[in-house]
Amino acid sequence: MRYIVGYTDTPSGEDALNLAVRLARSMKRSLDIVIVLRSEARATLVPVDAGYEKYLHQAAEEWLHHALTLVPRDMEVNGHIVYAESFAQGLLDASRDLEARMIVVGAARGGLLGRFTVGSVANALLHSAVVPVALAPEGSIAEVGMEGISRVTCAVGTRSGAKELVDAGILAARAAGVSLRLVSLVALDAEGVDTPPEVQARAEEHAAETLAYAAEHLPDDIEVTVLTASGNRVEDAVAALDWDPGEVVFVGSSRLAQPRQIFLGTTAAKMLRELPVPMIVVPRDSILTVED
Repeated sequence: MRYIVGYTDTPSGEDALNLAVRLARSMKRSLDIVIVLRSEARATLVPVDAGYEKYLHQAAEEWLHHALTLVPRDMEVNGHIVYAESFAQGLLDASRDLEARMIVVGAARGGLLGRFTVGSVANALLHSAVVPVALAPEGSIAEVGMEGISRVTCAVGTRSGAKELVDAGILAARAAGVSLRLVSLVALDAEGVDTPPEVQARAEEHAAETLAYAAEHLPDDIEVTVLTASGNRVEDAVAALDWDPGEVVFVGSSRLAQPRQIFLGTTAAKMLRELPVPMIVVPRDSILTVED
């Protein structure tokens, strides 16, 4: 299985590469670094300057070579320069052509350190990708090649796609050999100012059921825990949780997403404002199962 990272010669691009290295190393995947250039066949009213196109391609080759040197030598990695109408479209095409199982990109710059600001590329991917999309917060990773992920957290509710999300978390924890934490968002899904007792009870019941399912599909030496998140706001509930510097959190797509596509829902969007760790958004009706 392969992961691809959308790389640019920018701090955001390095954030994405750092996260991609950690994920690929932890989950024993090969890595493909992709640089996207605007398509030579694009419509334009101004004739394309062949000299500029050549210069741009040479610059991209230098950026790609630099990125490849940053990846630890013990990892399987390949580099690609692709042409597309947009950066997001180039990554989507590459994920299809390379049969990738995840796309990794950096968040836009300008947010609080260690927090997300979703830019146009990430936004486009989150509304159209058919594979999980991992978002690297600004400045959250100190250096390429740091140790892999330390824990997997799954933020689960009862809406469509919840099982696929849990399966993705199980697969990640199993591949990386790290603990799995399940955070039930049932109470938050109610979107009430206060959490009614019956909703809280349902949240705890759902959490127990999810815990049993995860434990059944994880090796005995991998710890799995569960807790329920409640609060007046999603942001408050997320901020109250403890986060390991090396962990990642999996969230599901909105129920409005097309089958096997991503559409970032309101709960996940609110979580982004407070998360200090990378977020991985899983498409609705994901083709991955715990039997893979």
